Amino acid sequence: MFSVNYDGLPIASVDSVRAKSWAAEKYFKVGQMLKIRRAANGEVVFTVSGCMDAENIGEMKSLFQSEEKGRRLVLDLRDLTLVDQAAVSFLKRCEADSIQLKNCPAYIREWIARERRGS
Repeated sequence: MFSVNYDGLPIASVDSVRAKSWAAEKYFKVGQMLKIRRAANGEVVFTVSGCMDAENIGEMKSLFQSEEKGRRLVLDLRDLTLVDQAAVSFLKRCEADSIQLKNCPAYIREWIARERRGS
């Protein structure tokens, strides 16, 4: 399940099929949800909660592209509970593209750092 809110109003809810491999099946149970809330006040803050995996990345990219060029984008990850490798790679690219990762959980920050080091 995937849910998106635009300034507090729901704009999308899509069931996602998980478990492309045994590991994904183990950690990403069908029905787990990624929620995104958008708030804007000079900058655009997407507050992300729940589980982020490869299937959510396309929707996240679409949300970013729908924003006005030049607006500062922030991802607040305080309530992000679980990510897969694709999500970590995506978050690393977000930072490289000047999207701020705010309240990034320590385990995700470490995973991003390891990926940058190539280990």
